[in-house]
Amino acid sequence: MHRMCQDIMPTVATSGYADCFRGKINVFDLAGGAVTTLTFSPLSGRRSPALIRSYDPEDYYLFMVHGSPIRVEQSGNVTCLEAGDIALFDTSHPLAADFLDHGRQKRVTLMRLPRASLPLSGDAADRLLGSALLVRTQTGALLGQFLSGFREKTAAHGSTELHRLGRIGFDLASTFLASHLDAQRTLPVETREQVLRARIDTFIDHNLGDRELRPATIAAAHHISVRTLHQLFQGQPETVGAMVRRRRLERCKDDLLNPRLEHLTIGDIAARWGFRHPADFSRAFRAAYGAPPRDLRHAESRDPEA
Repeated sequence: MHRMCQDIMPTVATSGYADCFRGKINVFDLAGGAVTTLTFSPLSGRRSPALIRSYDPEDYYLFMVHGSPIRVEQSGNVTCLEAGDIALFDTSHPLAADFLDHGRQKRVTLMRLPRASLPLSGDAADRLLGSALLVRTQTGALLGQFLSGFREKTAAHGSTELHRLGRIGFDLASTFLASHLDAQRTLPVETREQVLRARIDTFIDHNLGDRELRPATIAAAHHISVRTLHQLFQGQPETVGAMVRRRRLERCKDDLLNPRLEHLTIGDIAARWGFRHPADFSRAFRAAYGAPPRDLRHAESRDPEA
């Protein structure tokens, strides 16, 4: 409990499990803020006016519930949050949070958003404190995916990639809050473009098997012109077309190495991921990996540890 108070904000915490309390906290410092993942025994937390006067970091926190319900009260709002819900609280208003005891550990993900950095006018976000926020939107879904899978994402990435992830997360959070305040147009152009790229990124992943997936269909799905789409990806490591091709080849490679898919022909696998002609797929695969797909599959089948 001491780490929670130290890393997030001073809070008076009580728990029926004080003698056998268990908790785990991971803090990831990122561009624009931080993401904290917590697992702990059920408890109740209170942040009083006296604690606020003693120390206030002036931060907002978006938090996502992964397990059993949480009751939150702040700024006159009281809500019970279920698994998958996202809400906002801050360190500058009294807060009550009850992590209800359902006989198992609690699990939440918090995203710190410094009040001074949030690109919203004044204290507009205060209107959202203590309320469950609508997540059934494109940006809500992307933010939910970002928060729910964050700990797993960080395991395979270095500091440069974590910085990029942090920037994306901050822009997603800013856009998510702005959408609840009908203030999207007040966001910086860079923030709106970053979120649009994140939407396009997810759209591509979900549609890699569609043979019609190309810049024109991607642009149409996002109500922009092909020219605007290409401009959006200027300065990025890949063009849109190159990104689609690389990801398709990566999925094909994974399938070729998967012994459970041995019954599929190389042509079947290529078609599964949107390649129209086996010959075109073989040329692209050889160019990317230095060997034809047949050689990769045969080498895997000869590996005694495969």
